[in-house]
Amino acid sequence: MDPEAQIESFIAKYSDPIAAEIRAARADMQRRLPGAVELVYDNYNALAIGYGASEKLEDVVFSIACFPRWVRLFFFHGADLNDPDGLLEGQGAQVRSLKLPDLTVLDDPKVLALMAQALANARPIDATRPSRSIVKSVSPNQRRRRP
Repeated sequence: MDPEAQIESFIAKYSDPIAAEIRAARADMQRRLPGAVELVYDNYNALAIGYGASEKLEDVVFSIACFPRWVRLFFFHGADLNDPDGLLEGQGAQVRSLKLPDLTVLDDPKVLALMAQALANARPIDATRPSRSIVKSVSPNQRRRRP
């Protein structure tokens, strides 16, 4: 199965409204990050779709994590970002995230500033290179994807 068909099969496990949010968030991130490598992990807890400069996990800058009731945008090195408005959630040593109730959140100037910071601190994504999607792993056991 080609990666696109496989990714669509992962998304199809979700309810129609959440699947539509996932497709829209994915298209938006692909538009914002030309040349990015999209790494897909259909894990036990969630579908995770990462974006970075290479196939290596350490190069991921952002990821979309898809849960049965919502979608979140993760900043892989969010703990290092200057977040004066406290938009990012999480207490881990590295990762921070924000809920995407809809994609307009990504156009908020404060969120755009956080994304620009994250990209400035990351390995550069070559926008002249074609984007590609790679399914990295599929967990044999998964939580339900529908509420």
